[in-house]
Amino acid sequence: MGKNKLARFAENATFDNLIQISFEQMKQSGQCSLKGKWREEFFANDNPIVLELGCGKGEYTVGLARKYPQKNFIGIDIKGARLWRGCKTSNEEQMKNVAFIRSHIQMINYYFDENEVDEIWITFPDPQLKKPNKRLTSERFLSLYSKVLKPQGVVHLKTDSAELYDFTLNEVLIPSSRKVLYHTDDLYGSDFSEDVRNIQTFYESMYLKEGKPITYIKFNL
Repeated sequence: MGKNKLARFAENATFDNLIQISFEQMKQSGQCSLKGKWREEFFANDNPIVLELGCGKGEYTVGLARKYPQKNFIGIDIKGARLWRGCKTSNEEQMKNVAFIRSHIQMINYYFDENEVDEIWITFPDPQLKKPNKRLTSERFLSLYSKVLKPQGVVHLKTDSAELYDFTLNEVLIPSSRKVLYHTDDLYGSDFSEDVRNIQTFYESMYLKEGKPITYIKFNL
């Protein structure tokens, strides 16, 4: 392991807004101690909770938190070296409405209670072209989100993968009772102008420079 990664892991341990629970600890307790208590015990407010799943460096988490101080934002990713960037930036800016969780996405029910989450962002996830069941918009994952998301909560998928876009729209959403609020296979060629265009990740900027179309779906579960 590189020295840079080791240094980041060491600094991660000093961040108060990074939740890291070992598999052994989780197995013993059965859930995170903040489950159902994020507003009360972590954020100390009653504001809405927004998740970014597979957040990487936390660019959306931090960007949205800057824009909406009246909401609480939590980024989730298993890669600690990536989470370091979002944790460090939010700490340097003394942002009180930002948290990060180092965990696999499939553990989401260990961290959040029923109806505790108001909104979910999924930004440029691995499309898992050979393993549909591992896609973050597969039925397996959507069923997990539905347990923590409020009934009218919104999910956003932003991706450069046409395969993931088509899979999510045509195989998961359209045939079901879920409601698609908006979708486009070319976000920046559309007239849609919400936050989905105002904040860009590093990879998104790179894809746009390469001329790759960015797709977007906004839906309810």
